[in-house]
Amino acid sequence: MGQTRFASGRQLDLICLGRLGVDLYAQQVGARLEDVTSFAKYLGGSSANIAFGTARLGLKSAMLSRVGDDHMGRFLVESLVREGCDVSGITVDPQRLTAMVLLGLKDRETFPLVFYRENCADMALCAADIREPLIASSKALLITGTHFSTDGVYQASLQALDYAERHGVKRVLDIDYRPVLWGLAGKADGETRFVADQNVSQHLQGILPRFDLIVGTEEEFLIAGASQDLLSALRTVRQLTTATLVVKLGPQGCTVIHGAIPARLEDGAIYPGVRVEVLNVLGAGDAFMAGFLSGWLNDADDARCCQLANACGGLVVSRHACAPAMPTPAELEYLFSSPVPITRPDQDPVLQRLHQVSVPRKAWKQLFVFAFDHRWQLLELAQKGGQDPARIAAIKQLFIQAVERVEGKLREQGVEADVGILADQRFGQDALNAATGRGWWVARPVEVQGSRPLAFEHGRSIGSNLIAWPQEQIIKCLVQFHPDDEPLLRLEQEAQLKALYQAAQTSGHELLLEVVPPKDHPSTYPDVLYRSLKRLYNLGIYPAWWKIEAQTAEQWRKLDELIEERDPYCRGVVLLGLNAPADSLAEGFQQASQSRTCRGFAVGRTIFQEPSRAWMAGEIDDETLIQQVQQTFEQLIQAWRSART
Repeated sequence: MGQTRFASGRQLDLICLGRLGVDLYAQQVGARLEDVTSFAKYLGGSSANIAFGTARLGLKSAMLSRVGDDHMGRFLVESLVREGCDVSGITVDPQRLTAMVLLGLKDRETFPLVFYRENCADMALCAADIREPLIASSKALLITGTHFSTDGVYQASLQALDYAERHGVKRVLDIDYRPVLWGLAGKADGETRFVADQNVSQHLQGILPRFDLIVGTEEEFLIAGASQDLLSALRTVRQLTTATLVVKLGPQGCTVIHGAIPARLEDGAIYPGVRVEVLNVLGAGDAFMAGFLSGWLNDADDARCCQLANACGGLVVSRHACAPAMPTPAELEYLFSSPVPITRPDQDPVLQRLHQVSVPRKAWKQLFVFAFDHRWQLLELAQKGGQDPARIAAIKQLFIQAVERVEGKLREQGVEADVGILADQRFGQDALNAATGRGWWVARPVEVQGSRPLAFEHGRSIGSNLIAWPQEQIIKCLVQFHPDDEPLLRLEQEAQLKALYQAAQTSGHELLLEVVPPKDHPSTYPDVLYRSLKRLYNLGIYPAWWKIEAQTAEQWRKLDELIEERDPYCRGVVLLGLNAPADSLAEGFQQASQSRTCRGFAVGRTIFQEPSRAWMAGEIDDETLIQQVQQTFEQLIQAWRSART
């Protein structure tokens, strides 16, 4: 393609104008939409998918649309922000609800799709929503065909094109033809991709001259060219525009046409697609466009643009969603460098893992975590104090109030840190509910306390329990592990850990492994923890977090090197407390002060043991308990900060 001429000094690479809604994807593959029992919620809409995908691939992208003043609208905006998209062009519509789509996956060719877009927010975009300074700040403007289908969005799109032309912004059209959104199919027939219609063809032909790059499938160029023959349609389009034309040819790949239309498509370069087993073609075109634009806006040639486009489309058709299925640069690099073709991306463990760990994730600051996932320890205190075990849930709610106060104090002091909790499902469900959704680091245990070999609280089917967990909650598993355990015990523990890791990979939850070498083991070498972590890495287990007890400075150096070599995506290590006195923990903080992977601490009994005993015995009231817990928690935070400065 040579050098593509973009205006210099632009803050944004790309603005995407068009559909922004929620996709609800059937989780049962093969079922009729009538028989589906559960759905997964994703960001959707062609323009939004492209904004999301290009941001994930490193472009500075922005979204220009509307959402409702509702929970789903906030979900969409937050999803784009997490991905790095500029959302200043999204208007919140107080009168309309956010658009929504229901999608099923019946078989490889059948994808029932119902658009809920009657008077929805994104189709109420109007010319007054289009701000000239925003358009002028970008190298390129992308508009999808749906936003020419009704008068209001047509006028908004024309206004955006006027500003783009005025400021030298390249204009891109994704034809994105959905007959149902032009009123040409039944309201529940979102699956039909092509209905010939002279009015739609005339409408599209009126705007084609205004674009520099036009991308579409064979069927979409047929509607744009008002013909039943692709080459004839392309010639009609060429008479109307000098734009570069990119024709998507499905599994064959794509072709790029700059000048005259060839006698046969094969006379030009056909850039081959990536051969994969198809799960779901929905979103493939948006992924293709995101990949193509990530090359085009970086002045890549046709071959590179199409390589990126075909690879992105190929990966997305092998996955469940549209936007969240979009690949990262790390995934594409792995795909391109593989010595053998990867035809089942969904079954490649490296690709699966890269898709989870190389996407934008919350960047945690230093972590101060209050761990009160203890069950039998608090049960014992309740029994000794003559209290009903139900009181344990109440004390854990008081712990939440203490953490709130600590967080507020840190904020007042301007300390760059995150707080968190580790709480259990049995007695701490109310505490978990209270902590979730406020930006805290939240983890919960799955192991039967004290089990060796490792057993899970809800049985071996760990994945079925994770279905009910909020996505932000981290799976915590304590395992008493020693690499020199007798073989049957070690193999049973390793099998359990592998099953847990696989369940976490499927559910998308992060995993924290708390590895504690058993104290009564006859083999106690200084490097036992190092060897334990190395063994788990060798098994293909890559937890997001490790939780370990205090180590010497030398052991920290070795652990840092191991983690950085084996898993550069590891979130880090948190120090556990084991009911050690605060002074002893401070010494451990000092030893860890030079560690590059140790991110903070997760301490429990050191903080809650004595206040909880007194509260259960009726010696102190709620407020005194909160104050005592807060005081010890803050004392540990100060010790950590002193060690680090």
